[in-house]
Amino acid sequence: MAIHVVSQGDTLWKIAKQYEANSSEIIRLNGLSDPSRLVVGEALFITLPSIHIVRQGETLGDISELYGTTVSAISQANGITNPNSISAGMRLEIPRERPVTEVNAYTYQPQQEAVKSVNEVGHLLTYVSPFGYKVNEKGELEPTVQDEETIKAATAHGAVPMLAITNFTATEAGSNVAHAFLANAQIRDTLISNIIRLMQQKGYRGLNVDFENVLPEDRENYNTFLQLAVDRLHPLGYFVSTALAPKTSSTQGGVLYEAHDYEAHGRIVDFVVLMTYEWGYRLGPPQAISPVNLMRKVVEYAISVMPRNKIFLGFQIYARDWLIPHERGQEAETFSPLEARNRALKYGANIQYDTTAQSPFYRYYDEQSRHHEVWFEDTRSALAKFNLAKEFGLRGISYWALGYPFPQNWALLRDQFTIKKLKK
Repeated sequence: MAIHVVSQGDTLWKIAKQYEANSSEIIRLNGLSDPSRLVVGEALFITLPSIHIVRQGETLGDISELYGTTVSAISQANGITNPNSISAGMRLEIPRERPVTEVNAYTYQPQQEAVKSVNEVGHLLTYVSPFGYKVNEKGELEPTVQDEETIKAATAHGAVPMLAITNFTATEAGSNVAHAFLANAQIRDTLISNIIRLMQQKGYRGLNVDFENVLPEDRENYNTFLQLAVDRLHPLGYFVSTALAPKTSSTQGGVLYEAHDYEAHGRIVDFVVLMTYEWGYRLGPPQAISPVNLMRKVVEYAISVMPRNKIFLGFQIYARDWLIPHERGQEAETFSPLEARNRALKYGANIQYDTTAQSPFYRYYDEQSRHHEVWFEDTRSALAKFNLAKEFGLRGISYWALGYPFPQNWALLRDQFTIKKLKK
């Protein structure tokens, strides 16, 4: 694969010719609504053939960089003993080594839309997690979305349905709710019984616990609940996982972080999802939503206290548009990366790239002369996250959340990894 950043004067025809690529394929993989109009600064995902014809002046270093491989790998695949001996016109086989990874995706879409999303990308998912059950003070599970057809769709694509439970809503932090069931042994037991009953009824094969804003004094109660859940679910053939706030140290303060005991979760459960997103919060000031430099710090802490083969790297697949200057209480608009690209095209904005956060952004003025700042994801930023997962040998990738069109991501995911499918 190659990534082409559009410059002034570029056309789809010129780009396709440069890479000897199929223009229709470029249109499809990048979701280009009007191929005659490109956005300066946008990054296009381009598939390249497995055979490369050496051009005049090219070196093996140039070619290896183009395909994201190494000089030694190309040399070995083609029996080249002297890397400096290649010449124009030579046909080189480009080796592709794709590491195996697991992929999870949450969805909180209405069931019909969730099924559509799963049907589109389910072949690239190991797990599908409908975000559909809130725990109340009595340890009961209150459904927030219908999930029967989503589970069927996941199963049809060989993806494992994972039950996601939580204690909060968009308007309720859930701290006191969590305390009510975590601090009471009888209610903890009732909750686990309800989880097992629901999993057996619906056909879920694993559990994902996303308890957020848990009071610091409930830290050990949370750990106790997880151990009890594992002790009861494992003998039934179910796995247990958790979602963790993005901590960078064991002493990090705040209600989001203190009760999330990385070492204990890594020891007790089968795997964890790092919620390494939402730095660019919808009610906060504009910034990258999943900045790689900050994600890296979380991963570095995580692998210091838990096995790396238990860690999923989480990132969001949506964009945000803030009015600037940002005012307290003002909410950003959330939409898809594809819409972010189309909005840049509509308003004539050039896309820029923050090399520290590894994230694209742009600014524009709307019809009411209001100034906006947009942060989103593209091929470059997705690749940076995939490379982070590869660098640290993490177990997988987890997406929050389905329902935001981002064709480049799925094409790149397929290009970079072999997706593991679990046996029934």
